[in-house]
Parts: sequence; structure tokens; C-alpha cells
Amino acid sequence: MRKSVVELEPPSLEPLSAALDLAFDYTRSVGPTIGRFLGGLRAHRVIGVRGSDGRVHVPPVEYDPVTAAPLDEFVEVSAVGTVVSWSWVATPIPEHPLDRPFAFALIKLDGADTTMLHAVDVGTPEQISTGMRVRIRWAETTVGAITDIACFEPGDTPAPVDAGEVDDVEMIITPIGLHIDHSASSEESAFLRALKDGKLIGQRCPASNKVYLPPRGASPTHGVPTKEEVPLPDTGTVTTFCIVNIPFQGQRIKPPYVAAYILVDGADIPMLHLVLGCDPSEVRMGMRVRAVWKPAEERGYSNENIDHFEPTGEPDAPFESYSQHL
Repeated sequence: MRKSVVELEPPSLEPLSAALDLAFDYTRSVGPTIGRFLGGLRAHRVIGVRGSDGRVHVPPVEYDPVTAAPLDEFVEVSAVGTVVSWSWVATPIPEHPLDRPFAFALIKLDGADTTMLHAVDVGTPEQISTGMRVRIRWAETTVGAITDIACFEPGDTPAPVDAGEVDDVEMIITPIGLHIDHSASSEESAFLRALKDGKLIGQRCPASNKVYLPPRGASPTHGVPTKEEVPLPDTGTVTTFCIVNIPFQGQRIKPPYVAAYILVDGADIPMLHLVLGCDPSEVRMGMRVRAVWKPAEERGYSNENIDHFEPTGEPDAPFESYSQHL
């Protein structure tokens, strides 16, 4: 069997890297069972539910673990309980409930028959043990979330708080986030550097002669390196598109507007971007468009250096010129 070895030249510039933070607020309904539990926490009260076998579940479950029937017999339990098991957290991360070493513990509250997981605020692992008595430390402001329990602390009597009337929670908003330290490939870095200079570059596959935009580093169909850089113009053709009519949180453009796949002249892969500068109803397959760049002083290493594409006014491209790129 013959083996082929391809020698690649080292990149002339170091690859780019950046910290990326992805985040959104997840909004959902909680239903009557969890809604009662969260409403109880907001009122400084802990609400469980009784199952068909007489056990009290805290946090409450919507359906009986034995019969699968819906449960609706709510039971208030104590804010004091017993540590059943625990694990020490020596180095907390930002997502943890405490910013100092603490223990995660399974705690069975008095009056409950199941355990709940939460943090116990103790200074060293020697200060916590199985069978230890703990009580809820309530958050300064309770809003109807599990974080209304700030943590547990050693104690055998409930913390002095004013319990209020339980008003069920219907909706909750949970922030979701992900932090990524992204290192771009050499090919992606070259593409991003060109974008900052107001240019588009692709890479050609030596086997198929196709030009990929953005560059891939290797042909997705043949697996061979794509070393040849190809300068491309900032004009192209709309292949397919959709009109966005529904508003959503974080939207920077007021609907309606158009998101389209644009086949840049000389490329063989369309790229997704905005088409503005005309009424959305005027956008069509085959429409000729040109990139509208941000001012040079506002550009970074991002696709957003192209603010959008807009019509050039040229005649539409014939269908045959983009039919293989839909």
C-alpha cells in the first residue's frame, strides 16, 4: 500500500484566538406542582407533595413514582433537616452558589422522606458530617426560584423569617451561558484578517477546483489540503432566502428583514448573511447583491465587518449559474 505524505508550509502568522461568551435567557412555564414549590420558596416556606405510599417528596414530583398518577396533595415541611451524604468543593467556579469552599449535600428536611441537593456553608470538610443538622439560609430577596435558598448552614432551629402566603409561580427565566476560548485555524485566521481589511478570500480545492468561502483548510469532499488562497469580490447572487417576521429577544433589526444564502462571485459555497437596502418583498432568487462594509475603524476579526448585503441593481443572474448551489 502506497502512502502519500503532504508537506505543509508553516503559517506566516500566528492563528487568532478569542474568548466567546454565548448566552440567552430560557423562559418556560413550570406547571402547578413546581409552581407551588417555587411560590413557597418565595414565601419562605418549603412545600412538598405526598405520594400514594404516604411518602412526602421534596422537591415535589408531578407524578407518583409508584402509580404514575398525578399528585396534588401538597405538604409543608420544615426548613431544618439532616445531612444524608455530602461532597467537598475545594475550588468553587463562578456558577456555584458560594464563592468560597463549601459542601454539596443531600439533605432530608424534617417532614420529608426524600432528599434535596444544595450547598452547605461550612469552612472546612471537618465541619460537616453525615447526620449533621442544618437549616435553610434564605436569600435576601426571594423571587420564586431555587436560589431563594441561598444555602444551608449548621443549625437545629429555623432561621427567623416572616413566612408569607404562597402564590404559585407560573413562569421562570433561567439565564443560560457558555464560555469558550476559541482558537481559529490558520485558514480561518487568514480569512478573518482579510475581513478586517475589507476583503474576502477563499481557498481552492486542488482536486475539484472548487473555491470554499470561508476557507476550510481541507477539502470536505476529497480530504486534501486547500493551500491556494483565492481573492474574491464582495458581490454575489442570492440563492435561497427567508423573510424574518417574528421578533425575538436580542434582535438587532426590526422585522421584517431577509436572511439569505449568498453565492459570492468566484466561490462554490454560499454564505449566510442579511440582505437590506430594499423592501423584503423585493428580494428574490438570482438577485445580485454587494457587501456593505462597516467603517474600517469599527472592524474587528468577525463576519460582522460586512454589515449586510444590498442590491446592486444589475439584472438577475440566470438560474443555471447558481442552480447547483441551492
